[in-house]
Amino acid sequence: MNNSMHLRMTKMPQRAPVLLIVDYNLSRIGDVLHMRNYARQQWGAETWLVRDNPQDHDRQISDRVIDADPLVPDFISHVLRQLGEDSGRVSAGIVFSDNAVASGAALLEHLGLPVDDAMLALGAFDKLAYRIVERRDRPLLELWGIMLPDFQQIECINDVRDFALRQDRGFVIKPACEGNNRGVVMVAPGDDCEQAFAEVAPYLEGGVLAEAFISFTREYSYDGLGDLWFITEKVSATGRYPVEIAQILPARLNQSERQAIHRTGQEVNRLIGQRIGPFHNEIKLSDAHYQTAVIEPNRRPGGMKIWTLAQAVHGVDLYAAWVDSVFSALLPQELPPATCSAATVMFGVPEDMTLDVIELGEIRPLVDDTLKLAAQVLDLAENDIAVLECAWIIGQSRLIHATPRDNSDFVAQACVALHDARIDIRDLVTVLREQWLKVLSRHLSAAQLFSVAS
Repeated sequence: MNNSMHLRMTKMPQRAPVLLIVDYNLSRIGDVLHMRNYARQQWGAETWLVRDNPQDHDRQISDRVIDADPLVPDFISHVLRQLGEDSGRVSAGIVFSDNAVASGAALLEHLGLPVDDAMLALGAFDKLAYRIVERRDRPLLELWGIMLPDFQQIECINDVRDFALRQDRGFVIKPACEGNNRGVVMVAPGDDCEQAFAEVAPYLEGGVLAEAFISFTREYSYDGLGDLWFITEKVSATGRYPVEIAQILPARLNQSERQAIHRTGQEVNRLIGQRIGPFHNEIKLSDAHYQTAVIEPNRRPGGMKIWTLAQAVHGVDLYAAWVDSVFSALLPQELPPATCSAATVMFGVPEDMTLDVIELGEIRPLVDDTLKLAAQVLDLAENDIAVLECAWIIGQSRLIHATPRDNSDFVAQACVALHDARIDIRDLVTVLREQWLKVLSRHLSAAQLFSVAS
């Protein structure tokens, strides 16, 4: 090599490493942007996003977009064709959606990047597949005190009727591959099976299953990243539609209860191939004897801003830690002790109505009013309650049910931190939801932006 060629080569800029994020749900757009900015700042990396039918907002939160659907059979070859020789620049990868949990892991394995097991990933996406895997390990799981509910795949109305005949306490019928509680219906003994089947009929192509009702009254999620873990307490609506209305951290558990959920969460992670990545396993706990039952597993961060709560409570940015882990494979061994409590609270409407929130403007003034009223009810100083973040969660005008049937029947959510240990955060959740309805009604009456459903 002559000196002039050597000089030109040394002056060529070194290309930045690449973080590849495989798919995401639109509600996570802020989290993707946060990871992109962190990867750029901390690792000098570009962030490339794999996304089906990408839009302008996808291009705004990434440095390059690869158009590919993670649910099609030729997903990996389609991505590799678009990457071309640039595939060698991909230094780290993250799978960030349920739809991509299996194909995305397989893609990262193909690229030689560390990722959780692709072969076992289907159990973290398909609820029916998980129940089948769980049943194969029944003796060991039951030894650990994990109760496995009866279940059956549903393909027609007769499947529902047959399953109902062998259930004394009712059952749940739900889509196999849907999130956000969409399509989940409780069927009590004697209920109309035809009506329940009609509600899940739109999901038959993707799979539907029925599960025996798990009578345990307390529900939690075992959340974390790699070896880091924490337990979040779920507050759900009662009745036909068991929609999540709040998530609370830290969960209020004694040591034996905490160990039971931890042990169950670890067994679930083993079954779904989680080792280094994120997880969000939903688990019920009995009122006695520390028996558990798994609602569903997930190989992704929990919804309802659970990692935002963890940062407020434990002081660790898990999204940044996730990026660090895929570049360096290093993570802290445990989370610091909790310094406060926090909750994500879902807000609804006072009655069935068609609502347009756009003309209501920014949500923060309504949330601030709600917190002020809640502080008065609970005799709290206003600075004892802090808003971590809040947002409208509906866009275009549409019908909203006062009794939510799924998460689409909420209009807003807020993450709040409570810094007064005298107050039970469950009480704060209840009061916030009550006061929100008053604040929203006042604003709607003033603006006349809604119509009551007949």
